[in-house]
Amino acid sequence: MALAKAGSTSNLNSTEYFPVAKQKVSDLNLKDKIVYVGRTAKVVKGGRRFNFSAIVVVGDENGHVGYGLGKAGEVSDAVTKATEAAKKSVVKVRVQNGTIPHEVLGKFGAAKVLIRPATPGTGVIAAGGVRAILELAGVHDVLTKSQGSSNPHNTVKAAMQALMQLEDAASVAARRGISVDKVLKG
Repeated sequence: MALAKAGSTSNLNSTEYFPVAKQKVSDLNLKDKIVYVGRTAKVVKGGRRFNFSAIVVVGDENGHVGYGLGKAGEVSDAVTKATEAAKKSVVKVRVQNGTIPHEVLGKFGAAKVLIRPATPGTGVIAAGGVRAILELAGVHDVLTKSQGSSNPHNTVKAAMQALMQLEDAASVAARRGISVDKVLKG
C-alpha cells in the first residue's frame, strides 16, 4: 500500500496522507494517450544530438488513472518508457455519476488546475493533459480552469494532485464520526 499526498498546504504539519491501494495493472484494461513529446538538443563536435521526452497518461475509464515521463534518444523509446512509468503510478480516483464529488484545486510548481463538478450532458471542458487525465479516469461531465504555468509537466501533475484530494461523502462521514446526512445537509 502506498501513501498519497492528500493536500498541499503551506503548513507542512497539517498536510494529510491517505492510503491508495496499488492496483494490479494486468487486471485493468488500460488505454493510453500521449500528452506531450518534446525534443532537446545538445551541441556536440559533429553537430546537434537530439533527445526526446514524452508524457503519457493511462487509464481504464473506470476510476483508475496514472501518468509517466520517459526520456530516450528516439520518440518511440521515450513513449514506451513513459507508458511503463504511467502503469506503475496508477491510482484510484473517486468518480460519482460521471463527475467528481466536489470542487478541488490542484497545485504543482507554478501550475494550478481547478476542477469543478458539472451537470450531466456538459461534457469534459478541459484541454491538453488535464483532458486526457479526466477522460481516462472515466469523468464525463466536468469544468476545469488551468491557471499559472501552462507547462504540460506541471499541469498534468497538478491535475493528478487535485484528483487525489477527492473524497466522497461516506469517507468524510467516517473520518469525522458523523452520519452521511449530516455531511450533506450540514
